[in-house]
Amino acid sequence: MLAVHALQSFKVTVMANLTIRNLDETVKTSLRLQAAQHGCSMEEEARQILKQALQAAETGLGSRIHNRFTAIGGVDLPVPERSAHRNPPEFDDSGAMP
Repeated sequence: MLAVHALQSFKVTVMANLTIRNLDETVKTSLRLQAAQHGCSMEEEARQILKQALQAAETGLGSRIHNRFTAIGGVDLPVPERSAHRNPPEFDDSGAMP
């Protein structure tokens, strides 16, 4: 029973490989320089860039704006008062308003 539980809790992490062909030389040079600035390999730098780009894509525009301005304290805007809903227009059978 213990062995079955151990197997069920064992997680296998599958890592994928990605080959990027026809990468512009200036992009490769920029990636190499950025990786050196961060003290990591080009491969790790590319992983981090892809991860950040995809995480940003997972959130909507409003959330991204909120996250950007939260760091500087945000902005408090006044909330306007709501007025009562107006009655919708009435139409006769021809579609014209009476």
